[in-house]
Amino acid sequence: MRSILKVLGVVLLVVAVVLPLIASADTLSDVQTRGKLICGVNSTLPGFGFLDSATGQFSGFDVDYCKALAAAIGLDPGNDIDFVPLTAGERFTALQTSQIDVLIRNTTWTLTRDSQALGAIFAPTTFYDGQGFLVRKSDNIKSLKDLNGATICVTSGTTTEGNLADAFREAGLTLKTKVFAKTEAAFGTFDDGGCDAYTSDKSQLASLRTISKDPSNLTILPETISKEPLGPLTRQGDDKWFDVVKWTVFATFFAEEKGITQANVSSFQSDNPSILRFLGKEGGLGAKLGLNEDWAVKAIEAVGNYGEIYTRNLGPNGLAIPRAGSLNASFKNGGLLYAPAWR
Repeated sequence: MRSILKVLGVVLLVVAVVLPLIASADTLSDVQTRGKLICGVNSTLPGFGFLDSATGQFSGFDVDYCKALAAAIGLDPGNDIDFVPLTAGERFTALQTSQIDVLIRNTTWTLTRDSQALGAIFAPTTFYDGQGFLVRKSDNIKSLKDLNGATICVTSGTTTEGNLADAFREAGLTLKTKVFAKTEAAFGTFDDGGCDAYTSDKSQLASLRTISKDPSNLTILPETISKEPLGPLTRQGDDKWFDVVKWTVFATFFAEEKGITQANVSSFQSDNPSILRFLGKEGGLGAKLGLNEDWAVKAIEAVGNYGEIYTRNLGPNGLAIPRAGSLNASFKNGGLLYAPAWR
């Protein structure tokens, strides 16, 4: 009995020490004091997060959200960000151990990840995706059932492994896999002919196809086997920082809704009270987030509204992933992108 009570005492002591630390977390102040935002990203996925080895510059949809966040909190988005490239297996540990301030790396929102077990919390979804399959046209694979008994290349540490097993089980198909710790190894093996198909989010398939040895021979199967809402993550217990990340995402949605762009945001004129509050001309909303009143203006000045970010990286000027009629359209156009009231 004494030993049990002793153990319970230790547990309560740990809880008493840890909970105040969690409750007092203040990433916003830490970042502003440091003068640098440390953003966890992908470095091998064109369109989302890619490091140009020649220039040493990061680019992509997720990278632009890092820049928007930096600008919103008063930093220079061109100089005051440390981009930390992370593999799928490394990303959550990096966030949990405070190696990064925020994770913006094509990460799927799931119940398990958005729970106490991982210690993370998801900001609004920035891209609605779904898992699919990339195959060679020359193999004459037309649908999921044609993959019965085929060998599928997949990356570990992702939702794709479980989704893949579920889909094959539900369809009554025989599954063979080759699992790799890194996406470049998994896709490289497929590209070299070591697998019959490669599976991941369809946006990633579109991205990786662009760097294939023979892009014209690759096609994405029509089936979508999962929901893959992608967005930024922060650590639980730091509500102030989470609010800043969340509303920076919403700012890009709102700006597009109202026709506010990178080019016109600094001179935008309106009598609409919501827009005046967005522009920081009334309402004092910046102070409620611990930011300057023009924080949303700075975010849009840095990268533009959601439509501009999409077009630059994923649309006609990027991966050419259609947006019209998709879930990634503004709610005004039948999509799911919607900013709460700006008041």
